[in-house]
Amino acid sequence: MATDYTVGDLVAEFLSACGVTTVFGIASVHNIPLLDAIGRRNSIRFMMARGELGGAHMADGYARVSQGLGVIFSSTGPGAANAIGGLFEARFAGSPVLHITGQTSTRYADRAMGSVHDPYDQLGMMGSVCKGAYRVRSAQNALGVLTQAAVLALSAPMGPVSVEVPIDLQRVKIERPAVLDNFVLPLPAPRVPTGTELDELAARVVAARRPLLWLGNGAKQAGGAAAKLLDMGFGMVTSFNGRATVPEEHPRNLGGLTGSGMPIVTDFYKIVDLCLVVGCRVRGHETNDFAVKLPENLIQIDADPLANGRTYANRYFVCGDAKATLDGLVSRIEGRLKVAPGYVEEFAELKRNAQSIFIDTLGAYGTFSGQLRKVMPRDAIWARDVTQNNTTWGNRVFPLDTPNQNVYPVGAGIGQGLSLGIGAAAAAGDRKTVVMTGDGGFFLNVGELWTAVQENLDMVVIVMNDRGYGVIKRIQDATAQGRRFYADLESPDLEKLAGMSDIPYFRVSHADTFGDTVAKALAIKGLTMVEVDMTAVGEFPAYYPFNQKPAV
Repeated sequence: MATDYTVGDLVAEFLSACGVTTVFGIASVHNIPLLDAIGRRNSIRFMMARGELGGAHMADGYARVSQGLGVIFSSTGPGAANAIGGLFEARFAGSPVLHITGQTSTRYADRAMGSVHDPYDQLGMMGSVCKGAYRVRSAQNALGVLTQAAVLALSAPMGPVSVEVPIDLQRVKIERPAVLDNFVLPLPAPRVPTGTELDELAARVVAARRPLLWLGNGAKQAGGAAAKLLDMGFGMVTSFNGRATVPEEHPRNLGGLTGSGMPIVTDFYKIVDLCLVVGCRVRGHETNDFAVKLPENLIQIDADPLANGRTYANRYFVCGDAKATLDGLVSRIEGRLKVAPGYVEEFAELKRNAQSIFIDTLGAYGTFSGQLRKVMPRDAIWARDVTQNNTTWGNRVFPLDTPNQNVYPVGAGIGQGLSLGIGAAAAAGDRKTVVMTGDGGFFLNVGELWTAVQENLDMVVIVMNDRGYGVIKRIQDATAQGRRFYADLESPDLEKLAGMSDIPYFRVSHADTFGDTVAKALAIKGLTMVEVDMTAVGEFPAYYPFNQKPAV
């Protein structure tokens, strides 16, 4: 039977069947049939990035906020290579991103014949960064390949997956697969530990008197059980990427104050008799390359078997879904856990003192977290780039209520915050998105500002402008005897830049006006910009761990 339904139509319908409503990317010679199908169906919003790098970060930010699949379309060869940085960050952050790229015609692929965008081992390039990389080899296996790719991206530990669709196959006419009528991704069920495993876990936990819960990205769905453990007397800390699994204004949630460089926290760890690590790598970035000494009685829960002992040694490991495992644990220990007298109050005091000590090191910028929290909507998305402000108060003491408000470069790459924020804003619905970036990071991908303009996104972009790479200068102070080579920047005037597209612009020149100025920007529907003139406010002081005196 004749049909006008093509592989391109199949890709577009498959994405809709997976619940995808927004995708990102750039139209190119090697994806026109795919994007033509999306345009004709008119059920998916296509957001035009200015570069594949930005588009990949947008798909990542979208996935983190929507808690679904993020999708980036790129061209072949150079276009796919341009997306690498964004896919690397998605892998680091555990974001389910589906990268769909083209390929030269099947008769020319892998033969180095010099076709347009002809890539050398594109699958190998993508496979080195993503969880997996696949090529559609025929029109008949397109749905199977797409399904496998999406399942892999959404399975723990989640991450990006790349699919090549050769340009000739994109145009092939096929019968529409009837399975798409009621399509459901065949996602594997999360592993629930056996009763024996849960019994052993419970026995070890109820033996504790001063327990600590350490949560990461893999535990974001376990907030209910985590809150019950806090009710039982646990204290809590999180990775930067696992923040707000329990609202961070809870008196015993230290959030991102993991203790790196802070004796008040690391000394407290010495009297903790159980550290329950859930869905978290306890990575070097947040432990000063594992210099933070954690309690010896460490128990680890993770869906990934490879997490077992990957960083810190453990005394017991449970391979299982964080929510299912903690739910099973809670049901076994309710009424049985007896924390030491005074431990609950000690932990609450630890949080108050640690936050106060940390904020006191920030000089003029110590009030910024409180000022912003006072004016920013509670449900707003908090997206950031790598800056001194984010490395300090943005990641560690600015309180958040839910995990999907938290969007930042987990791999600590510069220049990603604006694009991550754009993707986040696309998934935010009626919620506001606030992006904080430094001038160095902002100008690295400044072209994506016009993606936000074109898409009429409701977001405030705060640029902390110290006219250089402030984080690099701080590291140079600590490791290169203060020699600050190649860290100063000459940049365009931000007010004039905003004026080019009639973006409402505000400037902060005094620390005590930060909150009020941001409030004015927040009151405007649409894209606004706030520049914080850090040369006027004052140089950002040394922060943990760079403010510590070397051991004698």
